[in-house]
Amino acid sequence: MDLQLAGRSAFVSGSTRGIGFAVADRLAAEGARVILSGRHPETLEAAVTRLRTAHPGVEHSGVVVDFADPARMGALLDSDALGEIDILVNNVGMFGLAEFETIDDAEWARYLEVNLMSGVRLSRLALPGMIERGWGRVLFISSESGVNVPADMVHYGVTKAAMIALSNGLAKRTRGTAVTVNTVLGGPTYSDGVADTVEAIAASQSAPVDAVKAAIIGQNRTTLLERFIDPDEIASLVAYLASPLASATNGAAVRADGGVLTATL
Repeated sequence: MDLQLAGRSAFVSGSTRGIGFAVADRLAAEGARVILSGRHPETLEAAVTRLRTAHPGVEHSGVVVDFADPARMGALLDSDALGEIDILVNNVGMFGLAEFETIDDAEWARYLEVNLMSGVRLSRLALPGMIERGWGRVLFISSESGVNVPADMVHYGVTKAAMIALSNGLAKRTRGTAVTVNTVLGGPTYSDGVADTVEAIAASQSAPVDAVKAAIIGQNRTTLLERFIDPDEIASLVAYLASPLASATNGAAVRADGGVLTATL
């Protein structure tokens, strides 16, 4: 299926690996010019090289930015590094397990800065131009945890819930235009971060990685998929929503959660 993205420009936040890179790779495969972002120059350069090698003929690029640092993010937004963005994918995020009582104000602020305010600032930059030019896509990579907030990840779930609300509100600003704003609700995904954790647990237990992986997902009684989601599966939905083919989908929270929410709600 031709998603009609050739010639479009896309910026994916937090995209040197995991879901972010999978999204960038899929958009590039559809002919879009993609700008990656990452905190570390070496990692970013390697990701850009991978993208250019896999999808030659388009000048993919990258920008170094730490979304936890408002000053550095402000410098990026004040520059012309991003140019005119047709597709904005607000993917960058952080997660972690923690008891609610142990999460101090600084940690709450850090989660809100990265998971929510990055999307606020990037959307504030890109959305007006999309509306003025008459076409655009803003996408937020949220989580089923934003609907069914985990007790041991309250801070994460709250930021993901806020992301859903932000997307819903911004969509109302696109009334009567060819610009859309949507959210993707991912489920348990075997991203690089999750893989690192699984491998560390396997090493500490002297157990096979696949056995630990199966044991972890087996504890999730709400998944209908009964396996981890692959980042490419999230990317496929994002690419469709970023395309002109999804013109009638706006203000939606679209699920790629492996049936988790179906089983719990």
